[in-house]
Amino acid sequence: MPENQISSVVQSEIEKNLLGGTPKYTRGDIVEKSGIEPQRVTQLWIAMGFPVHTDPDAIVYTDADLDALRMITGLTEQGVIRPEMEVAIARTLGQTMSRLTEWQVGVVNSHIHDRIESAGPADLDAIRKDAREVAAQTVPTLEALQSYTWRRHLAATAGRSIADPNDEATSRTLAVGFADMVGYTSLTRRLAIEELTELLEEFESIATNIIARGRGSVIKNVGDEVMFSAQTPEDAAHIALDLQDAFAAKEDMPELRVGIAWGPVLARYGDLYGSVVNMAARLTSSAHPGSILVDTTLTEALAEDSEFYLKSLRSLRVRGFHKLKPHALRRNKRDNH
Repeated sequence: MPENQISSVVQSEIEKNLLGGTPKYTRGDIVEKSGIEPQRVTQLWIAMGFPVHTDPDAIVYTDADLDALRMITGLTEQGVIRPEMEVAIARTLGQTMSRLTEWQVGVVNSHIHDRIESAGPADLDAIRKDAREVAAQTVPTLEALQSYTWRRHLAATAGRSIADPNDEATSRTLAVGFADMVGYTSLTRRLAIEELTELLEEFESIATNIIARGRGSVIKNVGDEVMFSAQTPEDAAHIALDLQDAFAAKEDMPELRVGIAWGPVLARYGDLYGSVVNMAARLTSSAHPGSILVDTTLTEALAEDSEFYLKSLRSLRVRGFHKLKPHALRRNKRDNH
């Protein structure tokens, strides 16, 4: 049986399992049943990252879609979120879930195809049955793990947050850092897809582990780069040094460049913004392979700590900063005195 036909059948069965049934509503039906204005329905649907069907009379929506629109608008009606926050929250949720589902679908699809291949030639009914069984077995587990992880992160974030609960964006003083793999672009031209996948997986795994153990937070991973934050200068310095040590010990991994800056940042929907973030990014791109650059403010905060050695370097002329004064951060050894 052709691979594309198998994939089509598998996708159809998984969609039925995930979407809570077969689509049965048009856009007009959703508007009528929810009582939500058409423009608001479309705006929220797009914000969550879903394409709007070109045919308004196409039957593409399910009961779950209707419930989701009622839930998010219900939060606004109840005063839990302000009206101007509604679309931004929907967009952030959609972007986060989109990335999460990439690997989840990969897990389910891989398992289904393995079962089909091990069973040998099969007809469409058998493939549909396998797809339904695997989805029924694995999806609830993934959903439960997702809910558990979300609750644990929610508790941890709430515990360390000092934000006004009525503010969706707050200013905090943090260390912001970036770590990126040197020579990643050239590697992408030489490595096979499987090798590149393994490299990125190992990079994210090592970086996430070190940042979490160092009491930091991963803000986001973007291919060959991880952005992180820490609540103290000391934690940020330890994370950077541990990252460099870990990757230096890996012969099959590229070297890292790390840049860190300390100061006030704007925290908004899980991301960080401001000149401190930009400064950390510029320091990272200016760092030599295997080195760590930090800004003047972080240098001053670490100056009295004998555990760290900070060397003043020549000022940098980088985009957005006329003269950026970097310092190289290393562990303090006897031969540095």
